[in-house]
Amino acid sequence: MLELDRISLSYAADGGRRPVLRALSLTLERGQIACLLGASGCGKTSVLRAIAGFEPLDGGSIRLDGRLLSGEGARVEPEHRRVGMMFQDYALFPHLDVAANVGFGLRRLDAAERGRRVRALLELVGLAGQEARRPHELSGGQQQRVALARALAPEPELLLLDEPFSNLDVDARERLAFELRDLLKAAGRTALVVTHNQAEAFAVADRIGILQAGRLAQWDTPYGMHHHPATPEIAAFIQREALMARRAQAALRGAPPAAA
Repeated sequence: MLELDRISLSYAADGGRRPVLRALSLTLERGQIACLLGASGCGKTSVLRAIAGFEPLDGGSIRLDGRLLSGEGARVEPEHRRVGMMFQDYALFPHLDVAANVGFGLRRLDAAERGRRVRALLELVGLAGQEARRPHELSGGQQQRVALARALAPEPELLLLDEPFSNLDVDARERLAFELRDLLKAAGRTALVVTHNQAEAFAVADRIGILQAGRLAQWDTPYGMHHHPATPEIAAFIQREALMARRAQAALRGAPPAAA
């Protein structure tokens, strides 16, 4: 479904170019959900921007369902890629109600068909009957669902989600991660999610990629990643993140912190 073949990307910096992605390759099958996991600045969001067509590649190629999107002298414009993107801040239009936000990308449809599509999507994400509310009247989790419905509305072949839980409190993140997985599976969508939180990645993903300094250090199932880390650095990263998650959960419960 999605194939990244040795993609490289750099940004202008100090009169030169700063490498961000370095010969990164991965494949994602139709209907799978994958997560790119890593520390801030490792290149996760740059991968999404390259797939969406917002950034030109320095090298390599991107194919979606066999169609060349970037590389080898070709570059398909973002609006023609059949790729949807859900941004970190949700980017909802504050002056539009829920129905208008979800239907914003459906202007090619007549009003009746657009209305049916919006109602079906709001039913899918558990917001039926909320069409007339404005974003400021919704909780963070409800805003996330509206943003997801809007991203799904044009029926993209691939959905990209950039830190979809970052605006939510710790208590809501894991619960909504499982809900997001269920919604994507129910919609039959292929998705690539970026996060720096290991618990979210393991809750959502069929495949997980660890990014380190713009390189894909491991691309594996959650089980394989947890039980067979490719390097000592990845093992230490997984153990450290798991410890931090346990401490956060203990703090919420008022329990003593987990030992190192």
